[in-house]
Amino acid sequence: MKQLISHITFLTNNKFHNIQSLSGGSISSAYLLKSDSANYFLKVNSNNDALDMFVAEQTGLKAIEETQTIAVPKVHIVDSYQEKAFLLMDYVEESKHASSDDYKALGTQLAQLHLNHHDTFGFSSNNFIGSLPQSNSQHSNWEEFYWHERIAPQLKLAKQKKLLRTSEIPSAQTAISVFENLLGKVAKPSLVHGDLWGGNYLIATDGTPCLIDPAVYYGHPMVDIAMSKLFGGFGNEFYNSYHEVIPKSHNYDAQIDLYQLYFLLVHLNLFGRSYYGGIATILNRYF
Repeated sequence: MKQLISHITFLTNNKFHNIQSLSGGSISSAYLLKSDSANYFLKVNSNNDALDMFVAEQTGLKAIEETQTIAVPKVHIVDSYQEKAFLLMDYVEESKHASSDDYKALGTQLAQLHLNHHDTFGFSSNNFIGSLPQSNSQHSNWEEFYWHERIAPQLKLAKQKKLLRTSEIPSAQTAISVFENLLGKVAKPSLVHGDLWGGNYLIATDGTPCLIDPAVYYGHPMVDIAMSKLFGGFGNEFYNSYHEVIPKSHNYDAQIDLYQLYFLLVHLNLFGRSYYGGIATILNRYF
């Protein structure tokens, strides 16, 4: 690490008087670098696809930033040095006393992000969900996109890992039919964060909501709402303010289930059988 820090010192022309290891990252090592002029957040990873992951993260943060709807940390450098990929961005200090108004702002600003539309579902480049590849090939039809780019690849991987049986996996025709019936006609692809659990947002000390670690693409806004409900961490103020801008959809509860299916499959493939029960329940309920 010493040589990497020296390299970053040279690149930023900053002398760091304090370097702290930060906890919470399950994929990369994280550090707070303090200098007299600025504080930086550093992520370091030596896996083969780490640089691609950091480039995708930078691309996602930039896509969100360009909407001018909700804050993201500014990225300064994405590069590799001595076989270690690294990402350097502004450090955003998190408030220890976020207010209900702060969570209302988070809900409103997320809804405003979702009002940014595109002609097709998908994205201009592929990215990652956790450490797994996420394909963003573009489709004109949401149901087709959600099956071919989200659910089917995860089901295939789960079968390869012997985490699901062939008999538990629905056919493409069955799944797409269910999606058509319950997800509704999604006419306008919306820019979504793509991995909005409680660890991927923060409220800054000045009350500013901030999104981090995105897996962006143009899809159905409900995917972010579904993920936010999977592990908790979002209060009623958040949901109420969000739905003042984007009203609750028809088949709201079913959509939560069907979008959580993707995230549960991702967790199954990353972390194992403890996520099987939730997946089996959804598969049995809808397919």
